[in-house]
Amino acid sequence: MVYQTQICIIGAGPGGATAALQLAKLGIECIVADKAVFPRDKICGDGLSGKVAAILDKIDPEIIKKFQQEPYKQNSFGILFTAPNRQPVPVPFSLNYQKNKHNSRGFVSKRIDFDHFLIQQIRQQQKITFLENAHIVTHTLTPNGYTLSDEKEELTIHAQMLIVANGAHSRFAKETGGITMDPNHHIAGIRAYYNNVKGLHQDGFIELHFLKNVLPGYFWIFPLPNGSANVGLGMHSSILHRQKINLKKLLLEIIETDPILKNRFTGATPQGGIDGYGLPLGSKRRKLYGNRYVLIGDAASLIDPLTGEGIGNAMYSGFYAANIAAKAVEHQNFSENFLQQYQNDIDRVLGAELKMSTTLQKLASRPWLFNLLMNKAAKSAELRNLLTAMFAEIDVRKKLANPLFYLKLIFNK
Repeated sequence: MVYQTQICIIGAGPGGATAALQLAKLGIECIVADKAVFPRDKICGDGLSGKVAAILDKIDPEIIKKFQQEPYKQNSFGILFTAPNRQPVPVPFSLNYQKNKHNSRGFVSKRIDFDHFLIQQIRQQQKITFLENAHIVTHTLTPNGYTLSDEKEELTIHAQMLIVANGAHSRFAKETGGITMDPNHHIAGIRAYYNNVKGLHQDGFIELHFLKNVLPGYFWIFPLPNGSANVGLGMHSSILHRQKINLKKLLLEIIETDPILKNRFTGATPQGGIDGYGLPLGSKRRKLYGNRYVLIGDAASLIDPLTGEGIGNAMYSGFYAANIAAKAVEHQNFSENFLQQYQNDIDRVLGAELKMSTTLQKLASRPWLFNLLMNKAAKSAELRNLLTAMFAEIDVRKKLANPLFYLKLIFNK
């Protein structure tokens, strides 16, 4: 089968689906090709930040309204940070969330459900051609664009431009984009599902526990409906390799022996096995564009260095990738120089946040500093409000990205 298109999106995860939906809104036809058949599972923490709702609102507010009615997701209104000294600090996504519980902007949803929900949305768009079971393995640049083919050489796609959204192990991102795995900017994560975990936050706050023996990584508990939870552990790949740590063994040790957490897992039962995955972090700036292509989501290494959030950042990058692709089609200019605007957009929208999270991650690697900061936050409503504001205000994120801010905060009595 041979297809001809202006824009081909490789990968139908949240980033690729978002790019397709935005292109359809802008009146641009596209092809989305994915090697999987949906619904399919994806190993992930399953957390959906307010960015997800914000981007879907920009495309079509009815989409997020539909998702808010789905029974398989858990509404989430904030993050509970726990310092190495076990000081908990709840940080809501919004200061007035108690008055707006009918309109949640954060969620926890298994990826098999959320990704399939987005696929259902793109299936409804006439301008989107969705190809499942299409494992693209070759990409050849020609004077008129890229020629793609699958591993069986039964599928050929000719596209003027590519939006590359096929994840952390993207062959295109590595071979053409020059993005390789850097252990110093990469986290190895494992996740499991448990039923009947005790002490889940009544407002669905996701939990990040910065335990001393996993720094600068963390142990997480993300609540799901009906008393179940996504439970996992993430650590820097450089530390894992250097110290030869077995993540699965460490996860079970924490659940079984940690003096605080073990009580919450008394009577909890695992659902399925423990699965692992890699998270390329946005703590290192990379070039995300080239002649006739842009990289988005995990293929662009845009995962938050502190929280591990990847879905919201993938959807943001998909949205802006679609916008620049539409302009490229309008001007019939797919050059590297023209597509540089995409990088500028990502730097403007996500740059300050990624820098802030990188700064906080470095603080977290020094337990005494992180403990001081969390102790300050626990006692200061003003500081907690500032941390809440970082979820919505770019200027606040720029302020929090400066290491001097934390030094002044910690040592100012």
